[in-house]
Amino acid sequence: MANMAVQVLGFFLGLLGFVGTVVSTVLPYWRSTAYLGSNIITATSYMKGLWMECVWHSTGIYQCEVYRSMLALPRDLQAARALMVLSCVTSVLAALVSVLGMNGGVCFICAGILCLVTVIWTTNDVVMEFYDPFLPAGFKYEIGLCVYMGYAAASLSLIGGVVILWSSSSERRSRRPEFQTQRSQPVSPPPAFNNIYPPAPPYKPPEALKDNRAPSLTSLSSNGYRLNNYV
Repeated sequence: MANMAVQVLGFFLGLLGFVGTVVSTVLPYWRSTAYLGSNIITATSYMKGLWMECVWHSTGIYQCEVYRSMLALPRDLQAARALMVLSCVTSVLAALVSVLGMNGGVCFICAGILCLVTVIWTTNDVVMEFYDPFLPAGFKYEIGLCVYMGYAAASLSLIGGVVILWSSSSERRSRRPEFQTQRSQPVSPPPAFNNIYPPAPPYKPPEALKDNRAPSLTSLSSNGYRLNNYV
C-alpha cells in the first residue's frame, strides 16, 4: 500500500512536470528585453519564444508574430524546439505507460533531461550574449520567465521518475524475501520404501521335499557304500 502511494506521488509529479514543459514551450517568454543604462522607462518591450516574437507597448497594446520560416531560424532555436517537443512527447508516453500499470519512471527521467538540456543551453546563450562587449545594448536580452519554468518542470519530471523507479525497486525487494523463504523451507524426504513394504521372508523348502530327494553319489560314498559293490 505504501509503494502504491509513492508511485501515485511520482506519477503526479511527472504530470506537473509535463504541464510545466508544455506551458514553457508554448509561451514566448524565453528572452526579454534587457534594461540597460540609467533610463529604465521604455516605450516598448520585446519578448522572444520558441514559436513567436512579441512586443508590448506602454500604451497597453500587445502584439505577437509567429515565426514564418523554420529554416530561416538560428540553429540553436531549431534545436531548442526539437528538444522541447521531444520532452513533451516523452512525458505523454510516460503518462500512458504509467496509466497502463507499467513503469514509466525512465520516460519521465528522459523527458526531464531533454527539458533541462534545452533551458541550460538557452541560459548559456543569453548570458554569453549579454556580456558580449561588441554587441549593442539594444540586442541584449535577459533570461525570460519560461526558462525558469523549464527548470522547475525538468526538476519535477526528474523527481517524479526517480520516485517511481525507487518505489518499483523497493516493491521488488520486498517480494524477494518471501520467495526465498518459500524456497528455503526444507522438503520432507519421502518415506522409506522398506517402511511401506516390509521385506519378504527368506525362502525355506518344505521338509517333505528334503526327505524324498534322491541321494547323490557323494552322499553314498560318504556313508561307506560304493556302487562297485553292487555291480
